[in-house]
Amino acid sequence: MESLAGGPWSEWPVDHFLRCGDIAVRDAAAVRWFHAANSGDRAARAARSDVHMVEADVLLRGGEGGKGEPILAHPPDTDSDITLQEWLALMVDTNKGIKLDFKSLDAVEPALALLEMVRPRLLRPIWINADVLVGPGGSCVALDAQTILSSVTSACPDVTLSLGWTTGWSRHQAAGYEWPMVREMSELCRDLSQPVTFPVRAALVPRSLPELRWLLQQSDRYSLTVWTGKEDIYSVEDLLCIRENFDKSRVYYDIFEPQNSEFKKAIGIEQ
Repeated sequence: MESLAGGPWSEWPVDHFLRCGDIAVRDAAAVRWFHAANSGDRAARAARSDVHMVEADVLLRGGEGGKGEPILAHPPDTDSDITLQEWLALMVDTNKGIKLDFKSLDAVEPALALLEMVRPRLLRPIWINADVLVGPGGSCVALDAQTILSSVTSACPDVTLSLGWTTGWSRHQAAGYEWPMVREMSELCRDLSQPVTFPVRAALVPRSLPELRWLLQQSDRYSLTVWTGKEDIYSVEDLLCIRENFDKSRVYYDIFEPQNSEFKKAIGIEQ
């Protein structure tokens, strides 16, 4: 699958790490993730690890409406022992790709400016993530899609976009990603030139297969990134169902243990 925007920031991780010899097959499940590298200790651990992609959450110190510098923290936290500038300085000396998950609109432009400053040393996939639409069970407020897209496409037109839905989950929830949700996302992304990955909640995907298959069919620039909440109940069989229904090069898995190891063992991919 070709990245139309061009450049290393828009190269699919599966292609980048295959080309570099870090994975052996063109299978996005082989790409390893480090989630929530939001402290100095976790960032250092991620930098030393054998993962391919490192994810962290970005907001301004002080939280929404804060006037401080961009830091790595996940709400309700509003402070951190590491700033984004320090975090990027650590990551540029690794071979890791980066996913920055924005929790605040105020943090986007100053964070992109910092990212641009280290561009010459970050010749690998860079993802910018934000939840921009309301999804199944979503109660959190989505970030304004047009504001995010305007800021990102003007400052970093070659970055990969990771655009998701706010979601909730309970064992009694029946709905998945419904047709109005995926059609709205398709309309939002139709005129973009960057690659786009859609983060989708593992427990909700098996009940949303026709909708999500349709969404990926709208462009070869699109992929899925399967993620999980810590309290979600789902099975390895659910993950195998997802794998059987999509192109293996177009679905990434950023999931918790022990399901991650069990899933990789079931599909014959070494950790």
